[in-house]
Amino acid sequence: MANDATSPSESAPAAKRVSVLRQFELVEAVRAYDPTADEDLLNRAYVYAMKMHGSQLRASGDPYFAHPIQVAGILTDYRLDTATIVTALLHDVVEDTSATRDDIARKFGEEVAVLVEGVTKLSRLELQAEHTRQAENLRKFILAISRDVRVLLVKLADRLHNMRTLQYVKPEKRERISRETLEVYAPLGRSIGIHRIASELEELAFEHLNPTARTAIERRLEALKLEHGRATDKVAAEIQKVLSEAGIRARVYGRQKTPYSIWRKLQRKSVGFSSLSDIYGFRVLLEAEDDCYRALGVIHRNWPMVPERFKDFISTPKSNNYRSLHTTVVGPGGLRIEMQIRTEAMDRVAEDGVAAHWAYKNKSYGFDQEAMEREGGRDPLQNLRHLVQVIEHGEGGEDWVEHAKLEMYLDQVFVFTPKGMLITLPQGGMPLDFAYAVHTEVGDTAVGVKINGELKPMRTRLQNGDVVEIIRGKKREAPADWRSLTVTGRARSAIRRHIRHAERDEFLKLGKTTLEATLTRAGKTLAEVTLKPTLETLALGSEDDLFDAIGRGRLPVNKVAETLFPALKGTLATGTERTKIADDKARLFVRGGGLTPGVSIHFGECCTPVPGDRIVGILEPEKGLTVHVIDCQRLADFADDDSVWNDLQWTPEAEKGTVGMARFRATIKNAPGVLGQVATVIGEAGGNILNLKMAHRQSDFFDVDLDVEVADAKHATTIMAALRANPSVDTVERSRG
Repeated sequence: MANDATSPSESAPAAKRVSVLRQFELVEAVRAYDPTADEDLLNRAYVYAMKMHGSQLRASGDPYFAHPIQVAGILTDYRLDTATIVTALLHDVVEDTSATRDDIARKFGEEVAVLVEGVTKLSRLELQAEHTRQAENLRKFILAISRDVRVLLVKLADRLHNMRTLQYVKPEKRERISRETLEVYAPLGRSIGIHRIASELEELAFEHLNPTARTAIERRLEALKLEHGRATDKVAAEIQKVLSEAGIRARVYGRQKTPYSIWRKLQRKSVGFSSLSDIYGFRVLLEAEDDCYRALGVIHRNWPMVPERFKDFISTPKSNNYRSLHTTVVGPGGLRIEMQIRTEAMDRVAEDGVAAHWAYKNKSYGFDQEAMEREGGRDPLQNLRHLVQVIEHGEGGEDWVEHAKLEMYLDQVFVFTPKGMLITLPQGGMPLDFAYAVHTEVGDTAVGVKINGELKPMRTRLQNGDVVEIIRGKKREAPADWRSLTVTGRARSAIRRHIRHAERDEFLKLGKTTLEATLTRAGKTLAEVTLKPTLETLALGSEDDLFDAIGRGRLPVNKVAETLFPALKGTLATGTERTKIADDKARLFVRGGGLTPGVSIHFGECCTPVPGDRIVGILEPEKGLTVHVIDCQRLADFADDDSVWNDLQWTPEAEKGTVGMARFRATIKNAPGVLGQVATVIGEAGGNILNLKMAHRQSDFFDVDLDVEVADAKHATTIMAALRANPSVDTVERSRG
């Protein structure tokens, strides 16, 4: 790929010997699962790829043709059809050699040409650092892969091989590619169930993005392995013995979570490493679906089940066709044991996703739709089509990127319409998410909700099994503060579209005023120049588009000023200084209901909101409007009085270039040097300690309150995860009142 870190280079170091699948080995690998494979087509594609890439070298110094051959080899592990393997061999020839799409169609057929063209388009859409371009490219990317899942499979294998050799590229490029892998490619892999590839992509990206945290977790895992390694084998044998005595044939084995999955859990949960109960889990594999439920009964009769830790993904599969029973029990030796119970066929789908359904049938080889549906599976592209819906309801820009990522990342909850139709939502989904999942028109006209027959607030989080009825009114413009009542990309994107139209005049005025003020400080005015050349340079259609882009923060005002007056270049303030989130500028940082003139606004010291937190305002006599995070404990005092509640949201100004104060409560070991370790971890994670206060000091542990400057809520979460990975920290969480 021309934009890839490992793209062809004539000036790379001298080529070295690498282990590459030889031509006959690749053909035999395909023939092993597809006796009808077109050997001639595979041979010609192999030779053509070597010939066209010729003397091109990768950043590692390896011959470039080794890359497409290795990508093809990865896909043979997933038993994909001949057209996909040939596409893997040819996926870079149109982008990086003199070959054309017509050449591919003439030599290898139209099916292969279409697939190669799809992958080539994706290669040209490699996401760039520039945010607006990234947003548009991600939009085109999703649309391209939503048409044929094989294009995505080739792209995932391509990215996997590039990540395996990422150490040869420059550090700054390495970080961009790793972040892109973690935020886009791994979630896309999971959306079609390719767990093995997604998991390896996550681990490789984590290794480059946060090597310190990964090393710390690996060391803890090694210590656990020494301590519990044999115990794991004993527990697996005990489970197998109990099932065998009940007449159930099963294959049982223990498994250890990966460093990145542990890191994610440390970010999500307010506990330290030592408190995680499912670092080791056990998989119980059986022959038939009925055996899964029989095995579950036997296990629950022998060991007590941990309440609220059972999930049945067999009767209600995940959207990527994952099926399994999950339970946690207090097992042998009093250990909490997480178990996954499923058939061998379900396990193949859990690991290989959509790729598990390619099979030899009726004297031909291809995707077995009937087998997938028979096993309870759904269209493998259904998840990607949800993203296409997000595209259709959005208006582009950086918001769309975040909305798409929301759709890819979140776990699920299952709720029902009054007529019994199942609606799948992300965990934490609320009535507006439900309304937009049913239909855009329902979301646009939603004014209230009944949950299980009772009127409930729109901020209510939906639970598995809830029956949800949306109360609709006349056509309306969605209030801006309703975005805080959603978690899905589709709902947020639709509401955002309404908001953009309603706020356009406001942003036009803000953008124009900002530009005029910047020019005035530099001794210039808009009257001195015509805007037309600048609009052409910045690829904008009108003056309104220019002012709107400045007002929304999409276009730096200094860049516009320097384009209008080149002599100003280098004389304007850089704008890199972060603005502090403070009460005296609160109206610049938050917006929504209750922000009427004359009402004082301040940020709650009980929960220290920072940009990225979901926030609400509580309006009290004499005190004014206090901004709280949505889960602040102080909000319980106002639970019975809806009149004081005001839905708020952060402004674009708050979400860019600001710094806020987050308060953490940590429980740490009482030992020499521990506070120094904590301070070092926070500093390495980019935080700045403003205040530190110790409490409840005992002989072994003590609590410490830390006020830390952070960029946003995500930054605060990263700092907490880094602290939890430290063996001296038992727990750490944001203070919530």
